[in-house]
Amino acid sequence: MNGASRQALAAARESLTALTDSTSVDAAALADELAAVTALLEREVSLRRVLTDPAKGGEAKASLVRQVLGSRLSGPAADLVSGMVRSRWSAPRDLVDAVEELADLADLIAAERDGSLDDVEDELFRFGRTAASSPDLRAALASRTAQAETKRTLVHQLLDGRVRPATERLVTRLVTQPRGRSLDGGLEALSRLAAERRNRSVAVVTSAVPLSDGQKRRLGAALAKLYGRQVHLNLDVDPEVLGGITVRVGDEVINGSIADRLDETQRRMAG
Repeated sequence: MNGASRQALAAARESLTALTDSTSVDAAALADELAAVTALLEREVSLRRVLTDPAKGGEAKASLVRQVLGSRLSGPAADLVSGMVRSRWSAPRDLVDAVEELADLADLIAAERDGSLDDVEDELFRFGRTAASSPDLRAALASRTAQAETKRTLVHQLLDGRVRPATERLVTRLVTQPRGRSLDGGLEALSRLAAERRNRSVAVVTSAVPLSDGQKRRLGAALAKLYGRQVHLNLDVDPEVLGGITVRVGDEVINGSIADRLDETQRRMAG
């Protein structure tokens, strides 16, 4: 997103946080409503263009939201979307992307409320690894010809009772409404959003053998000092990583043995 859209998204995030601070707002239900708005705006190109037209006044666009969507949305959801269309957006599609992100954030807030956010982070990562290890499953979830309901049923069969409700909702939305996102890219984006709720980064750690608790603590502490914030470790085992580990934090990939990498981390901090 460009400048105007970034500012509008930041304001929308603040509004969502303020809205969900109220215990009377059902964050999971709000997520479903925002997902429905995302799907509508994705289909209705002319509507999203009107709602992001800089030549139209903010109040006029907010009024249109209530006219078109008022009967489908709760008061909190209508207020949130109305506030978003009052903002300036660099491109019509940015509004759709922002509503989609807020839907995902609302589900993560629901998980945070019930104390399951850490579990949701881990489950999203594990689901990605499961899909990566099964070409048939990956193909079924990413199919462009399969009906959304077929994918929904498949995800439910795979995850029902095995993961937190927020995880199933997030994965279901990703595979039924991918909007051009790959499965891997979508899951990574969800993991980053979950980490942001904890004000931390995510490190994908791949090792030849499982790390001991002590190694996990040392690595986590070193990365936290290096990046200046808490780092959540998503752990994976790959026997082809001979003699060490690979750590990926965002776009940065760190290779090397655990001891060597920790020593290098300390040197970088000292420098």
